[in-house]
Amino acid sequence: MEPFSYVRASDAEAAVREGAAGDTAFLAGGTTLVDLMRLEVMRPHRVIDLGGLPLGDIEDTGGGLRIGALARNEDVSRHALVLARYPMLAQALASGASGQIRTMATTGGNLLQRTRCPYFRDRAAACNKRAPGSGCAAIDGYARSHAILGTSDRCIATHPSDMSVALVALDAIVHTRGPKGARQLPIAELHTLPGQHPELESVLVPGELVTHVELPAASAAFAPASIYVKVRDRASFAFALVSAAVALDIKAGVIRAARVALGGVATKPWRSHEAEDAIVGHPPAAARFAHAATLALAAARPRPSNAFKVPLAQRTITHALVLAASGGRP
Repeated sequence: MEPFSYVRASDAEAAVREGAAGDTAFLAGGTTLVDLMRLEVMRPHRVIDLGGLPLGDIEDTGGGLRIGALARNEDVSRHALVLARYPMLAQALASGASGQIRTMATTGGNLLQRTRCPYFRDRAAACNKRAPGSGCAAIDGYARSHAILGTSDRCIATHPSDMSVALVALDAIVHTRGPKGARQLPIAELHTLPGQHPELESVLVPGELVTHVELPAASAAFAPASIYVKVRDRASFAFALVSAAVALDIKAGVIRAARVALGGVATKPWRSHEAEDAIVGHPPAAARFAHAATLALAAARPRPSNAFKVPLAQRTITHALVLAASGGRP
């Protein structure tokens, strides 16, 4: 690990001011940052500790929820209002990492965590995300864990967050504070596609700090028919090969509204409006769900080593929708 200076922020304004100075990194739970600093993949000259800021509360907003950026993943996953109103989010969080890591990992850190692409973490490998212009070793290399949606000729790294997939399905709003003041971002607009600049992973500017995430009251209506399904190599402490966060609003035997979001297959948390449109206005049926799943993967661009993700994702979406339609029961 290279030498760096350490600053403990006294308040959010101080954190923004220090962060805007450049070549800095915010430290929350540290479950990603410290690891990457040890590998010398991230080498900030200054680390700004956010641990003393009052951003850890989970608050009722009158049908919705406000989750502080420093709220721990384990606390969020076990919170009574999350379990009652947004069970899909609780399931997604509980499926991530391990219990020990979830007690350290934060909401803001989970949103902005870096990819687990092995080429990104290997300084000897070409990686446009780590070293712009150096190339992408994954494109012609072994890419079993990599993305098949939202890729470019510069990067096929998968976004690793489970929580973000559920938040995309729930239409969460991300609140930030930066050098130009506060703003609100629909979570679908937070993360960026790699395009020609894979090193840019979000629309946040230097010094911009996530303060909290807002879950709208309208999304709580999906609670009775929502589920998060994660397919991985082992039952714990493994990232998704494919995951699906799905939610249905069913009235009088007809799907009135639907949400379908995918993880493990895209360069950012992926919302499939094509799949949603294919099932809204129809009775819940496995054949209809399978058709929607096919549409969700129509734009996939797999590599030889991850082509299996296309049928796996289709089956996962179909299974998740069947479960959601039955109230989350097999």
